[in-house]
Amino acid sequence: VPALPVKNLNGTGPVHPALAGMTGILMCAAGLPVCLTRAPKPILHPPPVSKSDIKPVPGVSGICRKTKKKHLKRSKNPEDVVRRYIQKVKTPPDEDCTICMERLVTSSGYEGVLSHRGIKPELVGKLGKCGHMYHLLCLVAMYNNGNKVGAHAGMGSVGTRYGAECPLGLSPQDGSLQCPTCKAIYGEKTGTQPPGKMEFHLIPHSLPGYTDSKTIRIVYDIPTGIQGPEHPNPGKKFTARGFPRHCYLPDNEKGRKVLKLLIVAWDRRLIFTIGTSNTTGESDTVVWNEIHHKTEFGSNLTGHGYPDPNYLDNVL
Repeated sequence: VPALPVKNLNGTGPVHPALAGMTGILMCAAGLPVCLTRAPKPILHPPPVSKSDIKPVPGVSGICRKTKKKHLKRSKNPEDVVRRYIQKVKTPPDEDCTICMERLVTSSGYEGVLSHRGIKPELVGKLGKCGHMYHLLCLVAMYNNGNKVGAHAGMGSVGTRYGAECPLGLSPQDGSLQCPTCKAIYGEKTGTQPPGKMEFHLIPHSLPGYTDSKTIRIVYDIPTGIQGPEHPNPGKKFTARGFPRHCYLPDNEKGRKVLKLLIVAWDRRLIFTIGTSNTTGESDTVVWNEIHHKTEFGSNLTGHGYPDPNYLDNVL
């Protein structure tokens, strides 16, 4: 009896791995030979590139960004930060303050928990860009807790009732404020990315789906080090696995725009942070910080490659 192949073991076709395995077991039990095909491996890197083929990215100055160890700038006065972005509301509506869950027409739930000179618990402010309203005292409490917002102040700390935490790795008290309702950012948000290097250049190969374009290659390199005061465990060593990490963009107008924004994010220390790896479970290690990158060059088996027609719009 000829061997009968059971394919599609990578889960992308109509026969998923579990179904293929059960089929194989049943065929073996019936005395039939089974041939299981291996799942294809992701193509992570392009063909070899000589140094003479590497070129600067058109319209993007430089080829490298470095960050050195430095402490984050801290705002001197939380009240000044909050007042910078709000307008006082003389007659607040009869709605909930979504930070303390008390009505805006009553005092802040942080009355008695937090005391700031010049801020009365009944004062209400409206954020300038988005117009959402909160007690001023609640906004000060949120800022003091690293822009984390949520449960009632009676809990004694700022919770996460609405899941509106600032993204992992954004530093508390950096002079910026984030609306807990719509996530609008006021000021310049900075992160806790450890020191390292970002390089970017053109290589003469094309990504799947972009056969008419060359490719922008980004190389991130972060060494191991000691955690600073802005990190989860100051003074403790952190690891940096898998560096240098290579990422890819098509060399077209939108790809170059993404690169420029990633350079800004790098300068603001937002690309990486120190935390717990979702892949390995290791803590105190350098992890991605919620900005999606493409790390597969010639395939998209893991979702981190091409073709992906929506990627550039999504990351923008």
